[in-house]
Amino acid sequence: MLFDLCLFLLLVPVFSKSLDPTFNDDVLGLIVFKAGLQDPESKLASWNEEDENPCNWVGVKCDPKTQRVTELVLDGFSLSGHIGHGLLRLQFLQILSLSNNNFTGTINPDLSQLGVLQVVDLSQNNLSGFIPDGFFKQCESLRSVSFATNKLTGQIPESLSWCTSLAAVNFSSNQLSGELPSGLWFLRGLQSLDLSDNLLGGEIPEGITNLYDLTAINLQNNRFSGQLPVDIGGCLLLKMLDFSENSLSGVLPESLRRLRSCTSLRLRGNSFAGEIPSWIGELKNLESLDLSTNEFVGRIPSSIGNLTLLKELSLSRNRITGGLPQSMAYCLNLLVLDVSQNELTGNLPSWIFKMGLKSISLSGNGLSKSMQYPSVTSVAASLQGLKVLDLSSNDLSGEIPSDIGVLSSLLFLNISRNRLFGSIPSSIGDLKMTQVLDLSDNKLNGRIPSEIGGVVSLVELILEKNCITGNIPTQIKNCSSLASLMLSQNNLTGPVPAAIANLSNLQYVDLSFNNLSGSLPKELTNLSYLVSFNVSHNKLQGELPVGGFFNTISSSAVSGNPALCGSVVNRSCPSVHPKPIVLNPNSSASSNGSSLSHNHQKIAFSISAFIAIGAAAFIALGVVAVSLLNIHVRSSMTRTPVALTLSGGEDFSCSPTNDPNYGKLVMFSGDADFVAGAHALLNKDCELGRGGFGVVYRTILRDGRSVAIKKLTVSSLIKSQDEFEREVKRLGKIRHHNLVALEGYYWTSSLQLLIYEYISSGSLYKHLHDGHNKNCLSWRQRFNIIVGMAKGLAHLHHMNIIHYNLKSNNILIDDFGEPKVGDFGLARLLPMLDRCILSSKIQSALGYMAPEFACQTVKITEKCDVYGFGILVLEVVTGKRPVEYMEDDVVVLCDMVRGALEDGRVEECFDGRLRGNFPEDEAIPVIKLGLICASQVPSNRPDMEEVVNILELIQCPAEGQEELE
Repeated sequence: MLFDLCLFLLLVPVFSKSLDPTFNDDVLGLIVFKAGLQDPESKLASWNEEDENPCNWVGVKCDPKTQRVTELVLDGFSLSGHIGHGLLRLQFLQILSLSNNNFTGTINPDLSQLGVLQVVDLSQNNLSGFIPDGFFKQCESLRSVSFATNKLTGQIPESLSWCTSLAAVNFSSNQLSGELPSGLWFLRGLQSLDLSDNLLGGEIPEGITNLYDLTAINLQNNRFSGQLPVDIGGCLLLKMLDFSENSLSGVLPESLRRLRSCTSLRLRGNSFAGEIPSWIGELKNLESLDLSTNEFVGRIPSSIGNLTLLKELSLSRNRITGGLPQSMAYCLNLLVLDVSQNELTGNLPSWIFKMGLKSISLSGNGLSKSMQYPSVTSVAASLQGLKVLDLSSNDLSGEIPSDIGVLSSLLFLNISRNRLFGSIPSSIGDLKMTQVLDLSDNKLNGRIPSEIGGVVSLVELILEKNCITGNIPTQIKNCSSLASLMLSQNNLTGPVPAAIANLSNLQYVDLSFNNLSGSLPKELTNLSYLVSFNVSHNKLQGELPVGGFFNTISSSAVSGNPALCGSVVNRSCPSVHPKPIVLNPNSSASSNGSSLSHNHQKIAFSISAFIAIGAAAFIALGVVAVSLLNIHVRSSMTRTPVALTLSGGEDFSCSPTNDPNYGKLVMFSGDADFVAGAHALLNKDCELGRGGFGVVYRTILRDGRSVAIKKLTVSSLIKSQDEFEREVKRLGKIRHHNLVALEGYYWTSSLQLLIYEYISSGSLYKHLHDGHNKNCLSWRQRFNIIVGMAKGLAHLHHMNIIHYNLKSNNILIDDFGEPKVGDFGLARLLPMLDRCILSSKIQSALGYMAPEFACQTVKITEKCDVYGFGILVLEVVTGKRPVEYMEDDVVVLCDMVRGALEDGRVEECFDGRLRGNFPEDEAIPVIKLGLICASQVPSNRPDMEEVVNILELIQCPAEGQEELE
């Protein structure tokens, strides 16, 4: 207030024109408002105090008769600062929209004094504090208000119910708490209410039937309890209802059957019980029905076949019994069907493959029937768009259809844990787009077809627990994206092919419990991203490879191979010396000296000729190889989409081509052009690292800034473009000192890139495990890193985002030693995948993953991140990895620290490189806090806000003392 007043007094002398009675003081108000802002892109350059009116200024609209400002729309201008009092001079302002900027501070309650204000949109900023009660006390004309995606706290003010003209309210994605205001249902003109992604709780009061005009209500991801209001069916115009991810219970109120206009009903992630009512079929306008993760029992009502407009049906994770009703075949518009993790029985219905579905998830039931019915070819036209097929964990029998290759669009195929037999058909090689292929835990036999090399997009190949015989085909080298190769518990024979060493993206390999023989190829040491390589219980022999991952491989991963030798198996390898050449001096050729000499020359000539021929052949092969490589590269370049639409902010421009590969590059702020051009974004030489979700590269913007580009390797499992862009834009608004900022993105249907700020000093993993003693992190540096990680994670949880993939490689350290949490929110970009699939994407976080990931019935919450944080704390303090493989043992960090504390061996809990230079009254409580966070029981772990408070209490009072060296 004082700042605005001073600014006003300073600027008044400039406006000599204000003495002119025709002059309108909107100019003064806007200039005062601008003076309190930062405008890095000079979007407000046209705002000139010398103008008589602001009607031609960017973002300003005026009444053509009065020349007074009626609209101020500055969405996505990259502005920052406070929303000052200068706006109060705009007495005829009707629309105020400042969304998608970086405004901070609190909401000015005096804005309501603008008597004709109709629309206020302050969404997607960094506003904090309470929603002021006074804002809604003078709101006779207010029709729409949005404070979504900020950092607002406290309760929704009761005065909101005084704004009887309100038609739309959006307070989503904040940190609001408390119960709903008692007068909320008196806003009889309300059409849209969005309070999702907050901390609101209590029961939803009755009286919602008063909202005659309500068309959309979204309360998802809060803490509401009790039952749904019994009178909710009185909102006859309601089209969208979303109460997902709360703690609601009871049966569905019968009044819901009156919502004949409803197109979307989402109640996922609650505790609703009873049977799915038969009247659900009366909601004939439904396009999306999500009742997943509840406690529904009984059968799926046959009336569901009346929902002919239905596009998405999710009933997963309930206790539904019986079979899939035949009437569902009439849901002709259905695209997504998910009834996984129930208790369904009966035959796998044939109609399910004739409906043109894009995603079929029936896993975790008791369905049976031969996979050969119907013939895939006979319904090929209906299956052309199928992307996801998950029939795992059922009772299916028979053989895999020989014509399965016609499913050319399939991205994800999982038919594991059934009773399938026979061989893998060669047509599997026609699945060019498939990324995940899981046929494990069946009774398959025969060989792995060499055509497997045709599945060129493959990321995960899982064939374990079958009866497969023969060699591992060398053609697997063509699957260049392969990251996970699981072939254990089969009857495979022959050698481990050296071709596997060509799969540079490999992270997980399990060939254990087979009959493989020969020696391990030395080239395997070139696999720089290996996390796990298990060849135990085979018939391998010879020396283990030396170098890279194999220098730290655990003995258990190579056990059960008696003829293997090397330091890992504690068995020395026999020395091999070349057999000497012995000439017999008593040979009869002594009488024919010239003949002997001639023979020597002949032998010498033969060897020379052999060497020359071999060298020539080698050179010829090299020339051919280089030529083929050049042809391949040119071919690849012709296929690679390089056209990008460059745009600043979030303003998409249409692609000037119908080519679906034509991409869009969007930067949230700053220059959207790259020094080396779009084609160099993914330069191998600029690769920074790899993780469970993608590969990271470094590139440079035109303004000289470096950025990090993440190429998502789960691109085919990404949501639709609209959902992807919505999620990425949401992540792009998250700004915190201890979080890596998302600065932009790039989209095509086959390639998605995320553009982050570049952090030059590398990861926490590098600082802890790749450094030298002389560069060892001090205790104060470690403590500050722990506090910074906690604050960053607490902020994510405030935004209702679970990280899922915490590990020291995802914590970056900037030039000032401050930690920044990266890779957050990526799990939200994936479609409806169960936690098994999700956890397979983040298996690289070994040792950091909470135990509930292994339990299908436990809900994944922020407490999973708290567990990973606890492990990180122990890693920072001890300098040890979460899991370390010793010569004949595996050491789990959490267990080691807990045991040392219990036995009084406290000194073993700290990095030896600190040499005792740390305050014990600070260090020991930090260790104990880490153990509490890493508790096996989620409810025993504190919230991250509590963790931050505890760390601030732990910190020694001698903060100003010189840092311990």
